[in-house]
Amino acid sequence: MLLIFFLVTSSMDTDKGLMRQLPPLPDEKQQPMDIKQDHVMSIRLDAQDQLSLDGTLMTPRQLTEQLVQRVEQDRMEHVVSIETDRATTYEAYFHVQNAVVRAYATLRDQRARAVCGKPYAKLTAEEREDIDHYYPQRISEAPPKEKGGEP
Repeated sequence: MLLIFFLVTSSMDTDKGLMRQLPPLPDEKQQPMDIKQDHVMSIRLDAQDQLSLDGTLMTPRQLTEQLVQRVEQDRMEHVVSIETDRATTYEAYFHVQNAVVRAYATLRDQRARAVCGKPYAKLTAEEREDIDHYYPQRISEAPPKEKGGEP
């Protein structure tokens, strides 16, 4: 009886994780895309949690700033490629994911304010769809590699 009382009255911890919404399934089969290597922004997180963008070491804040600039310049053809090591910590991985999400959120909010005169969060579903199409999230995530090796 005491066990039942405890289970009914106690609160359970909620799960935590990345708040990401997957894109809807396409109506038709997608054709493979030819991606030019100069349009790929390669994010690497190594076993020591060192973050680099195209070989240049940086902080998550710097990553956000660089992504904002580069996605704005190459908005329809860019690809953000994320590669991690199996020894990468979850904390470092989450910082990278947050930096990428923050970059797209910044761009979309700026566009919403410029075009619609209000922040992205206050847009209608149709307006958001237009902004999302203007700055599409083009992210590719490779399976984690063994320390300095193959997946």
